[in-house]
Amino acid sequence: MMFLTLALFRKGIPGRQWIGKHRRPRPITWQMKRNVLKHLEREAENEFWISRPYMSMEQERGHAAARREHIWTNIREERRAKFPQHKYVTEHLDQLNVTRTWNS
Repeated sequence: MMFLTLALFRKGIPGRQWIGKHRRPRPITWQMKRNVLKHLEREAENEFWISRPYMSMEQERGHAAARREHIWTNIREERRAKFPQHKYVTEHLDQLNVTRTWNS
């Protein structure tokens, strides 16, 4: 069996035979056709289910507000727990009073 590429390039296919501009075409098998058909059927079914909403517009409006509020309060509390406690200037300057005596 003679390939078209062998006829075009008398010495054979330049470079790698499966990639490039002048590559050897792969034979299409029945498995390839079956896989493409399965893929197209799966895609059509997905489009079918995506095109139909699960909830109506009235049901969808504000249905996740409570959940979002709960998640946001959890995040806020975690951030506050990591934040250090308030410190005052007197606490920083107390170390200067170490050498202070009663009569001074």
